[in-house]
Amino acid sequence: MSGRVLVVDDSSVIRQLIRVNLELEGFEVVTAVDGAECLEVVHRLQPDVVTLDAVMPRLDGVRTAERLRADPRTRDVPVALVTASTELNHSGVVGAETGVDAFLAKPFEPAELVRMVRQLMHGRTTGRASAAESAVRETVAVPESRSAGDGEEECGRAGAGEGAARAPGSAVSGTVEP
Repeated sequence: MSGRVLVVDDSSVIRQLIRVNLELEGFEVVTAVDGAECLEVVHRLQPDVVTLDAVMPRLDGVRTAERLRADPRTRDVPVALVTASTELNHSGVVGAETGVDAFLAKPFEPAELVRMVRQLMHGRTTGRASAAESAVRETVAVPESRSAGDGEEECGRAGAGEGAARAPGSAVSGTVEP
């Protein structure tokens, strides 16, 4: 299954890692640097899934998700928060009120990212309410030894430059760090 994913994150390293891992699985990936840019391009791109970091300049991920849900043209596009802000998952940010269908905590395994995107796409084709509100809510815990602000340099070592050397269909291995 392929489809178009709009990846929104203010970190160029994270955008590249997500892009590489999804492209290796056959997805078309378009990126934006924050929520404001996401809202500027989402109608033209017509993505099948949007991934959002929570903490971004200009417009954060939660407010971006709320605006996507408020717009009739984007209200049915599945939205996932991919963020180091794990407290958001425990505060009830995933749900119909906010427009967030899934949550993936950084650091995450690339296979978890791919699985979540596939489930969100499947939910879009089989009926958003059934898949997106029950089967898709992903939570990958941040290890206790890491803090939310650590590791952007480690993230680059986890595989940002490795994608070109891998065979199609194989994920870049390692844990993606914020």
